[in-house]
Amino acid sequence: MQYIISGKNIDVTEGLRSAVIEKIGKLERYFVPETEIHVTLSVEKERQKIEITIPMKGNIIRAEQVSDDMYVSIDLVEEIIERQLRKYKNKIIDQQQSAVGLSRAFAEEEIEDDDEIRIIRSKRFAMKPMDPEEACIQMELLGHSFYVFRNSATDEVNVVYKRKGNTFGLIEPEF
Repeated sequence: MQYIISGKNIDVTEGLRSAVIEKIGKLERYFVPETEIHVTLSVEKERQKIEITIPMKGNIIRAEQVSDDMYVSIDLVEEIIERQLRKYKNKIIDQQQSAVGLSRAFAEEEIEDDDEIRIIRSKRFAMKPMDPEEACIQMELLGHSFYVFRNSATDEVNVVYKRKGNTFGLIEPEF
């Protein structure tokens, strides 16, 4: 694998570089040798963040992890990438796509599908018309990360959601 390691507000020391290569190198069996692994290490206040991006044919495998210690972040992000690779493999097999970018041994390996999507609960509720600001307040009161509502201005179903940095987003349908 080819590592492209960069830092934002941090000097990428040899120790950090070797920790990344050692930990992410465990995923080497999943990829062909020419696969590029883009790693960005950054520090914001007390947050130690690692972002990994792996371009694949038609897809991008991406994960980020934040903690108080960069080495802990590196350990945690490897598990996320591995989980995503298993999902990606299942998608390839399900859609009968070519597995360009994955090693032949991994593509042919049998795995348990413990990440199968199952709906275990459904809810029905009446949606009273409200404006997006009121929907954000309702979402906060309920302690949810998103809230579905009928927009009183457009009479369409919208979704508000919580973003990083304690900001909010609004999804409006476009037909």
